Amino acid sequence: MSEIDEVKARLDIVDVIGGYIQLQKAGRSYKAVCPFHSERTPSFIVSPERQSWHCFGACGEGGDVFSFVMKKEGLEFREALHLLAERAGVALPERRRGEEDTERERLRQANEAAAQYYHRLLLDGEEGRRARRYLEERGLDRGTLQDFELGFAPAGWETLFRHLRDRGYRQEELLTAGLLTVGERGPRDLFHERIMFPITDLRGRVVGFGGRTLPSEGQPEGQPKYLNTAQTVLFDKGSLLYGLDKAKEHIRREGSAVIVEGYMDAITAHQHGYANVVASMGTALTERQVRLLKRFARDVVLALDADTAGQEATLRAMEYQEILGRDIRVAILPPGLDPDQAIRRQPDDWPGLLGGAQPLLDYKFQTVAASLQGARPWERSRAVDELLPLVALIGDRIVQAHYVQRLGRLAQVREAELQQMLLRQSTKRRSAAAVPEQPTAVAGTHPGDAREEFCLALLLRYPELREDGLAFSPELFWHIENRQVLEAWQGCSEVEEMAQVVPEELEGHLQRVSGIDLPPFGLQEARAALRDCVGRLKQRELEAIKQASSAALAAREAEDRTTEEELAAAAAAWQAGSASSEATAEDMSPVAALLRDTEIGLRLHQDSKMEQGEEDQRYIGAEKVENG
Repeated sequence: MSEIDEVKARLDIVDVIGGYIQLQKAGRSYKAVCPFHSERTPSFIVSPERQSWHCFGACGEGGDVFSFVMKKEGLEFREALHLLAERAGVALPERRRGEEDTERERLRQANEAAAQYYHRLLLDGEEGRRARRYLEERGLDRGTLQDFELGFAPAGWETLFRHLRDRGYRQEELLTAGLLTVGERGPRDLFHERIMFPITDLRGRVVGFGGRTLPSEGQPEGQPKYLNTAQTVLFDKGSLLYGLDKAKEHIRREGSAVIVEGYMDAITAHQHGYANVVASMGTALTERQVRLLKRFARDVVLALDADTAGQEATLRAMEYQEILGRDIRVAILPPGLDPDQAIRRQPDDWPGLLGGAQPLLDYKFQTVAASLQGARPWERSRAVDELLPLVALIGDRIVQAHYVQRLGRLAQVREAELQQMLLRQSTKRRSAAAVPEQPTAVAGTHPGDAREEFCLALLLRYPELREDGLAFSPELFWHIENRQVLEAWQGCSEVEEMAQVVPEELEGHLQRVSGIDLPPFGLQEARAALRDCVGRLKQRELEAIKQASSAALAAREAEDRTTEEELAAAAAAWQAGSASSEATAEDMSPVAALLRDTEIGLRLHQDSKMEQGEEDQRYIGAEKVENG
């Protein structure tokens, strides 16, 4: 439980607000004259059940105990947290963002110092002579070695450790940076007798390394050919692309990015003038890498050897096409050649190879068709099993229909049969991805805020939803931690900037919400889920207004007597449209207040009918697809 949750758990909102204004019991809630605007009739309602407050009068605001104190006292979130924590008897940990930033900078400096050490050994050291010769044989010139700051890790278990220790770096820092590992004899260098490839972030800062063994007859068995820095606070392989700091401006100008697999593939491409090339560093393309590339590229091409292109891990890129809004294409290289070899053999042929790239799904259809040996039923069934799940990922129904026809011809299956199979797959995916009626609250949070956090998780995960997220007010979120995160998100152009904007006390909350597991949404499904969730939050707000209105009305009915003639006159005015539903509580007669309460109830009922109508339309649409 975070300190924010602990403060909320220990304080009753009725007690806190009651310390500022006089509250009166009104059914299950409490009412008062709103402290934030001038009024004669109470329109300010506090709900002990929801631990929230709402004014259904002129200001129309609401929130939790934090938002009330912030507004009433004119405090920033951090100040309100300290005030309420002191009242609740919750000890707040000392915040050390400055110290944490200093620590991260220290780790970067350690990585940079290691890169410079390795680089000097490669360029000028006797230890790096064999590595220099090998790289020259691979066609790399000295300028390229310098541009990419390639290096060499010498033999010995503590050479880097001693070098950096003599320059003031502590053992703990080097372990945290991933430069050392702990063996049977204690800490030792992670890399030794390897060609070193510094891996940099978008700003060109060294965050980790890849190390390649030198070809040797005496190579120890069990040693991996490539070794990477382990996961650290700086290095996350799945969110980095090798060479992107050098390639990003070229990618932006050309509008396309080429992804290769290895370090040497990318370096050779750059040396020959093809500077829009980056490397995935031997792993399957990840969603985070695709989102990173989308900031610079309109088109993405995978330049792969024939073996790699057929791997299922690579075909996972199909799932990311909707993020780009375009096909990810695959360029198949000559048999037996990787990009490094293909470029060195015929540099001028590289643009033609990329120009012949085909959509990933077309390539998959081609490979499956080539593998069919005849018209045996089990082979046709295998083709459907391989291709239909990929066709199901296509968001555009017209494009999807094209591939359904193509699969029908390939597998000799009627399109109607494939459409029914496709519908069943889509139904399963929708069921798995559906927003629950009441999402399960994350441990340590208050019931009812799971929908707010679900909305935030969608916005943080899908940058394409930014326009949707900017359209709704932070006031829609009742819980202050979620409201603060939303306001920070709306004020930042990039998610990465948020860590520097949110209050330190909310860093943990931001990280937790960012890490919430979401269903495997495509973009259209994510947008639909966001709109559904926002709609439910608006309905929650309307229900709160209805509850507040009913409570206030009950109190007024106890004080006023209304004739049938007055009721009829007010009803006629309401039907004619002259009784505004936006009128404040103090401007209303008791009858008008009653009719306004009725109108709110009708709006809730109408929203419920519309929601049911949308469900019916989805059902009817599904039936039409199933029936052809």
